[in-house]
Amino acid sequence: MRPSGEPLRDIAALIESGAIRRVVHRVFGFDATNDALAYVDSGRAKGKVVIKVR
Repeated sequence: MRPSGEPLRDIAALIESGAIRRVVHRVFGFDATNDALAYVDSGRAKGKVVIKVR
């Protein structure tokens, strides 16, 4: 893949149209980072696992 803004514009358009959407499965606080990593390693996450810093 070569650096180009065109693919990113295409992806942004898909996100804005709703054709692609992000799926956040679970949010952990920063103090539970080890729990978040263990959850990801368990294979149970069906979307993104987020570690909330603030």
